[in-house]
Formats: sequence, structure tokens, C-alpha cells
Amino acid sequence: MIKVYTTSWCPYCNNAKRLLSEKGMKYEEINIEEEGISREGLVELTGGRSVPQIVINDKPIGGYDNLVKLDQAGELSA
Repeated sequence: MIKVYTTSWCPYCNNAKRLLSEKGMKYEEINIEEEGISREGLVELTGGRSVPQIVINDKPIGGYDNLVKLDQAGELSA
């Protein structure tokens, strides 16, 4: 299960969603603005304050740069 915490105006959020889609990976997008999640609430959920915040199998991995690193290391597909 992959969760991607986003905002509507974030280009890195779009990049993260595109990368996951290109890999054929399903994810749940949670728009923090629409859901009323504050930045403090995001920290409580994910450990991070910026968007996107990506959680894979209940493990926060960080943002888009971290997702790219996992992909380049061949660990994203696993």
C-alpha cells in the first residue's frame, strides 16, 4: 500500500505520482488541503513537513527525491 500526501499546486507531487504510475504501482493520493491536514498533522503522520510525503507499507520514505533514489537503486519495484 502506497500513500502519497500532496497539495494541488506541488510539481514534485505530480512527478512522484507520474513515476509511480509509470512503474504500474497503485497508490492512494491524500490531498492535505482538501482533507484539512495541517503541516503539523503531516509531521505526525509521516515525519515530514513538506509535500509530497510518501509512505510505502506504513513506512515513511520521505519525498520525491527519496522516491527517485529508491527507484534508481532498484528498490522501488521490490
